[in-house]
Amino acid sequence: MIISVASGKGGTGKTTVAVNMAVSMGSGVELLDCDVEAPNAHLFLHPTIHESSSVDVPVPEIDQTKCTYCKKCAEICRFKAIAVVAETVLTFPEMCHSCGGCVAVCPEGAITETGRNIGEIEQGRAGKIDFIHGRMRVGEAMSPPLIRRVRACRNPERLTIIDAPPGTSCPAVAAMKGADYVLMVTEPTPFGLHDLKLAVGAVRILGIPCGLVINRSDIGDDRVLRYAAEEEIPVLMEIPFDRRIAHAYSRGRMIIDEMPEWRERFQALCRSIQDSAGEGEAR
Repeated sequence: MIISVASGKGGTGKTTVAVNMAVSMGSGVELLDCDVEAPNAHLFLHPTIHESSSVDVPVPEIDQTKCTYCKKCAEICRFKAIAVVAETVLTFPEMCHSCGGCVAVCPEGAITETGRNIGEIEQGRAGKIDFIHGRMRVGEAMSPPLIRRVRACRNPERLTIIDAPPGTSCPAVAAMKGADYVLMVTEPTPFGLHDLKLAVGAVRILGIPCGLVINRSDIGDDRVLRYAAEEEIPVLMEIPFDRRIAHAYSRGRMIIDEMPEWRERFQALCRSIQDSAGEGEAR
């Protein structure tokens, strides 16, 4: 089973929920940090890394001796990663989406593919749980290829909890797509509600069941609760604005370690998701 922990905006407590839920469940769980532009789950889990691998994506390489400058490669590229200017072919690897279209249409066979590094994947173990995260190379613009590689490393025999990137753009969709359940984390503020609505829209397009955790639940107002009721989104947990929680977070400590009574609450949260996703599969 795959549970993707997501949010419409950053700073809602998504990583806090993901790591506490994963560790509270003990063995048989793996956590994938797919927020590859700014991974931070390791700051709480302190995993021992036992494997690291570089991730490359294919980009075009032009053999100028074969090229007739017909411009078919430039015409098929939706992302303008190839340009033909007079008798020169320019490639822009950072803009390439590695679709292979230019290779397929080149009548002279002048285009081959070479690898370009976009980041790395690190795998290890934190206590009883398996840990995998991606680190995107500084300056890269597209994280979905690396997110997909991280997800490809998952063990299908384990409960997989994904710490997704914030927002509703391509990286967030890459981390949510194919999940059995999306747990959205929000806060009861106008910004939180606005971005929650965007996230709900994305999840419903993907057709994935979802639930809600409200962090810092005793600040702001009740508009998030009213919205959840109107949209029939179950509120599975509310986390109060507690100085002890903030203090633990600031020191890289988990809630369940500093406040043991929360361990059972996060276990109950995970079990309720498993039960809900199971009912969805039955339907």
